[in-house]
This record gives sequence, structure tokens and C-alpha cells, in this order.
Amino acid sequence: MRSLFWLLTLAALAIGVALLGRLTDGYVLLVVPPWRAELSLNLFVLAQLAALLALYLLLRAVAVTLGLPRVVAEFRTRRARRRDERAAHEALRLFWEGRYSGALKSAEKAGQHAAAEELGAGEAASVHGIAALVGLKAANALRDPARIAAWEARCESLDAAGWRTARLMAAVRIALDARDYAAAAAALEQLGPQERRQIAAQRLALRLAQGSGDWAEMLRLARQLEKHKALTPEQAQPLRLHAYHGMLDALAGDAAQLVRFWRDMPAADRLDPRLAQRAAAALAAAGACAESAQLIEDYLDERWESALLDAYATCPGGDALGRLAHCEKWLLAHPQDAGLLLALGRLCIQRQLWGKAQSYCEASLAVAPSCAAHIELARLFDRLERPDDANRHYRAAAQCAELRPQIQLRGGRKSV
Repeated sequence: MRSLFWLLTLAALAIGVALLGRLTDGYVLLVVPPWRAELSLNLFVLAQLAALLALYLLLRAVAVTLGLPRVVAEFRTRRARRRDERAAHEALRLFWEGRYSGALKSAEKAGQHAAAEELGAGEAASVHGIAALVGLKAANALRDPARIAAWEARCESLDAAGWRTARLMAAVRIALDARDYAAAAAALEQLGPQERRQIAAQRLALRLAQGSGDWAEMLRLARQLEKHKALTPEQAQPLRLHAYHGMLDALAGDAAQLVRFWRDMPAADRLDPRLAQRAAAALAAAGACAESAQLIEDYLDERWESALLDAYATCPGGDALGRLAHCEKWLLAHPQDAGLLLALGRLCIQRQLWGKAQSYCEASLAVAPSCAAHIELARLFDRLERPDDANRHYRAAAQCAELRPQIQLRGGRKSV
């Protein structure tokens, strides 16, 4: 449709020019003594147009000729830039393939021409930035300090071109891989507040907090990343528990702080048996046997986990008789629990109930043999001045201790 329109327009224009030429009967007289020339007006107009066209073409040819050096330089620049782009893409591919030496060579090729150009140019800075970051990561993977320093200097030269954040993020990752937590913290601190709120930066901050032992910050970041769905609940829970264990170690010896810490912990996290066992043991070590016993009783009344009974029975202070009564109540629901029977034996030893202690410890051995039960019986028979029985259980405990590493080794081979 558009072609038909222009065809009709040109036909109408041609008809108009032809009619105008027929109506024009003027002439032009050119006098150059001693010559004179008389031309029709139509021919003169056509001659003028032809002369203007010729002059335009001549000037255009001169301009193109004078601009040939610039055109050739631009062509060479474009060709070199395409070559640099191909080298940068090749460096990226080789890096992700794990071929770090090849990635370094390609990055050096990509950076040569881009480094010679003005870094403010968008395409040149982009190629140079990609090449510099790939070179830095590849040099770090090869553990080459000299090349790492050289590529870090190249990356720093690109800060003004908008590559500062990328450089700092790469520096944080490299420092964390090398476990240089001071350098990682310094690089992370150089990021702006907005950059530090990004998910990737918070993941790096989580690794830094975990490596440097900043448990409170690790717990905060794990919760925040889980809230923003950057971590699944299955991924966040081990991180939170690890932070809790570290905070328990930091509060060791301060019973009041330990009790406050446990009470402030979310109820869902308090259900982890190893964490409860660690908290109970920390309270017992701090001399707060009553608080340790209360923690274990609250836990076991809601969820049974006999591993907690070790700290419950071995704490030297507190109300041993009350704990003994509590264990006997649990025994009604768990009569075949070897850990519970052993705890009852230990509590009976504390209360000097020798006969009941021997019965409970032997019942624990009958359910599941253990080194701890043999040791408790050996100590009990020592107090009762029965050396033959004591030595028999000491030997059984020694044999049990010798067999345990072999059992663990066989289990490890099976898991492999």
C-alpha cells in the first residue's frame, strides 16, 4: 500500500513538472563578451540542478576521502572490541568448566585492548570488567598470589566505571575461601547499606559470622534469610542450631544468662535434643542443677529423649531424691529404656541406695550393654568392697571401649 502511494505521488509530480515546462516560454541570456548564449528557462533550471548535484557529489567524495583514516580506526576498534568480547566469553566458559589456566589466558587477551581504551566507554568497561573479575577468580582458584594482586589492581581501576560493588563482592568471597575473616569483614564493610541488604551480600555475611564466631549475628542473618525465602527451613535450622551451640559455649559458667537464653529461645528450636542436652550440661557445669533438671523434665514430659538423662542423673547438686522420683514415674511409661535405668542407678548411688543402684544398673546392661553401666557397677562394687566383681566390670568396660572404634569404623565403611 505504501509503495502504491509513493508511485502515485511520483507520477503526479512528473505530470506537474511536464505541464509546468509547457507553460513556461521564458529564456535565459548569458553574455560573456565576445560570446552570448540564449537558453530556455527549463534547460537552465535542469542545468542548475545537475550542477548542484555534481557539486554535492564532489564535496561528498572529498569529505569521505578526508574521513577515511577515522573510518579505518573505528573499524579496527570495532573489530578489536569484538575480538575482546569473544575472549571474555571464552574466559567465562573456561572458568565455569574449571579450566582456570585457560580462563586466565583468555582474560588477559580480553583485557589488553580494553585496558588501552577509555574506561568510561560502556562497552570497553564492560569487557574489561568481565575479564578482570574472571581473571581474579581464576587466579584465586590457582592460588597464585602474584596474579591475584595483579588482577586486584585491574579490578580497582574499574571502580569509577561501576564495577566497585562486583569487585568487593568477589573480594569477600575470595577472603572467605581463604578463611581470612578480617579481610572479608573489611571488604564487606566497604559496601554501602543498600548493597549489604542484598541477598547475596547477606549470604556472605552469614558465612563471615559463622567463620568468625559471631553467633548472635549468625542467628540474626539465618532468621532473616529464612524470612525472605533465601534459605529453606531445612537449610536454616542447622545454622540456627549451630549458632545456639556457640552462644551456649559463650555463656558457659553464667547460670542466670543460660536460663534467660533458654527461655528467650523460640519453642520450636528448644525441641532439638542435642541443643537441650547441651543447655542442660552447661547449666549443670555452672552449678545450676535445679535449673538443669527443670529443663530436662520439661523437655522429657513433652518429648522423650533418653540422651538427656545423662546430665539429669550426674549433676552432683540439687534435689536428687526428687529426680529419682521423677525417673521412677517415667519408668512406668518406658520400662525397657536402658538410659533411664542407668540414670536411676546413678541417682540411687547418689542417695547411697546400693541395692537398688545395683539392680537398675544390671537391668540397664540386660536391655543394652554399655560402657557407662559397666563403669557405674565397677565403682559401686568398689564401694561395697567386692573387688572381684569390680574388676570384672572394669575389664568389661575396657573391652567395650576397645570395640567401639571398630564398630564406628565398620559403620563408616558401610555408609561410604
